[in-house]
Amino acid sequence: MYAMRLSPSIDLRTPKPTSVLPRDPSRDSLQSSSIVHPRTLPVAFGPVVRSSSLDCAARRRISALSAVSQDGHTLKEELDDSPVLVELQPIGSESQFDRVVADAQQLDESVIVVWMASWCRKCIYLKPKLEKLAADYYPRLRFYCVDVNKVPHKLVARAGVTMPTIQLWKDSKKQAEVIGGHKAYLVVNEVREMIENEYTA
Repeated sequence: MYAMRLSPSIDLRTPKPTSVLPRDPSRDSLQSSSIVHPRTLPVAFGPVVRSSSLDCAARRRISALSAVSQDGHTLKEELDDSPVLVELQPIGSESQFDRVVADAQQLDESVIVVWMASWCRKCIYLKPKLEKLAADYYPRLRFYCVDVNKVPHKLVARAGVTMPTIQLWKDSKKQAEVIGGHKAYLVVNEVREMIENEYTA
């Protein structure tokens, strides 16, 4: 057998522990300063707003928009004076119709009278669109509606209408009308044109 000779350059004894450098306090302060606390973000990210303050602001906003005044309009409508829609004022008798027309004549104003019926599906579909149109001309032009089932037939025959019909009255006379037998948006456009022609005449 061959005897193995170890090289004198190899040291098989337990190695000595390496020396540990002392801690540098400046390095610790540098590392700790690089940590950004979530509540103190840099200026580039803008001011930090807590969620609780956002919730309070949102609640105040909702409360303000949902506040209702005594006359039934929301606070937003009162501030900008631009309602989204205006309900058609109902006329329930021939005497009331005559009074509305006479008052408009005295004030030198025009009125829009919408003739409709509860059984008329086109009337039901058209009404909310006319209420939006009424908001565009509020308050200088009043919109009224007549349910032909709730007034004497004499008044319906006097107006000479089929349902739905939108008439413009001035000086106690019918000046123009639109028969709403086609699509609602076309009827609204024709009513708007009828009104504009009256005001530019």
